[in-house]
Amino acid sequence: MKKITLLSIFLAPLFGADDWMTSFDKIDSGDTAWMLISAALVLFMTMPGIALFYAGMIRKKNILATMMQNYTIVAIVSVLWVVIGYSIAFTSGSPFCRRI
Repeated sequence: MKKITLLSIFLAPLFGADDWMTSFDKIDSGDTAWMLISAALVLFMTMPGIALFYAGMIRKKNILATMMQNYTIVAIVSVLWVVIGYSIAFTSGSPFCRRI
């Protein structure tokens, strides 16, 4: 069943079936909330996970410095996403933005 659905998704644009795309054009608040919660959970899982992983590979006296470097990098990447990535992704006319 999954193969048929996946195949139809890829072949539908070739045969002019544009009506299946109408469901993707609308922004649903439930989908948006689920994506935000999922992203937050992954971020909260990744930061301590990477910090503890790298802390296990170094000497005991350098653990705090390594953990703080990981948290600093996450903070820098978060600020860069807000400043640069968000504007690239959601500016009208951008190739990454589907809104008109």
